[in-house]
Amino acid sequence: GLVAAGNMRRQGRGGRAARAAEKGQGDEGGFRQLIGMKGASDEEVPLWKIRLQLCKPVTWPPLVLGCVCGTAASGNWNWEPNQWALLIVAMFISGPCLTGFTQTINDWYDREIDAINEPYRPIPSGKITEEQVWQQIYVLFFTGLSLALGLDVAVGHLPDGPPTVFLVALLGTFLATIYSVPPLKLKQNGWAGNYALGWSYVSLPWWCGQALFGELTPEIVALTTFYSIGAIGIAIVNDFKSVEGDAKMGLDSIPVMYGIDTAKYLTCALEGIVQLCIAAWLFYIGETNYALGLLALLVPQLIAQKLLLLEDPIANDVKFQAASLPFFQFGIIVTASAIGVNPFH
Repeated sequence: GLVAAGNMRRQGRGGRAARAAEKGQGDEGGFRQLIGMKGASDEEVPLWKIRLQLCKPVTWPPLVLGCVCGTAASGNWNWEPNQWALLIVAMFISGPCLTGFTQTINDWYDREIDAINEPYRPIPSGKITEEQVWQQIYVLFFTGLSLALGLDVAVGHLPDGPPTVFLVALLGTFLATIYSVPPLKLKQNGWAGNYALGWSYVSLPWWCGQALFGELTPEIVALTTFYSIGAIGIAIVNDFKSVEGDAKMGLDSIPVMYGIDTAKYLTCALEGIVQLCIAAWLFYIGETNYALGLLALLVPQLIAQKLLLLEDPIANDVKFQAASLPFFQFGIIVTASAIGVNPFH
């Protein structure tokens, strides 16, 4: 009897532990669902959460920080309240509006491949209708462009000059469209698609911030365009998890074209070489401290490459991005800050 009672107590504790673990997994899956991450929950949720999931908030921070980079590079940031208001609007355009637009239209045209790779996504799972998806695409598109035009008016670009913030936003929406939509669909080719993605994450938000608070010069366009090559490596990491579906659907991602082993070394090379070149340029223009700061930020990225990416790029893709991407992004901020304080730039 005592043994039976002991077994019942242990079973009770085990059941509670199992239920707690299940709840924890459910909570984690629900959070992943809300921010648009891989491994999301498949539970039914309100429409507003589905719409937010389509916008993938997890992808917004680099774009938001990119606006900060452009602001810093302008050399005109004075911590004034009106500047904060302008910057917050620019961040909202770059993140929720136009990144949300990009992710939503991409999910629509990826619905067949997502049915293989990520069947829990809102569209292949049937949680949102075609009409609702296109409503979201149009609202995000027109809201982002309208706010961009409003910023041009607010800083005096209009009516006497070109609406540079609006033009940057318009370029971003055009690139997002040809990235996902046939017949061009740049993402069908690993190099074209990943460079378009990297350019959108590094160059466009920087241009938005710089055009808003300063002048978008050819030098900045060239620098950010080169820096965007490093972001190809970041984009490749997102392709490892989709190798099976990409191969079935005829998408020539870099892991599909060259194999996973070659692709992981390409990732390391692209990220590392570009940042070393930028550091050398910072030394050249006399910004030694900033160059050293950039090199210091490269060290944890190299460690993450060795311990996570090179060991198992498929299993460790999310961990690697979490461990490496912030340092890559802070490196861009360091570079932008160096430009902002340099008297010749």
